[in-house]
Amino acid sequence: MTKDEIMKKNLDLHSEWMKYAFENPDVLDKIPKGAVLVILPEDDRELYEENYKILEENKKRGIPVFVVTMKMPKPQISNIEIIAA
Repeated sequence: MTKDEIMKKNLDLHSEWMKYAFENPDVLDKIPKGAVLVILPEDDRELYEENYKILEENKKRGIPVFVVTMKMPKPQISNIEIIAA
């Protein structure tokens, strides 16, 4: 997996996490101050392993880590109608 693919998938996960956090703002109170958010996708083993490395690196440095596990979001396809003028 390329770095661009990792970044794109992590942005998709982060977007889904933010939607959840806006709908459930009390979850934000559970995140320790200064913690790094690490999202481990349940259904993408390769990305899980990449993100797990980030988790381990931060733990070794003594940085608090807040771990979320979730499934990769499904892309939403909008119906777009193009009308020529």
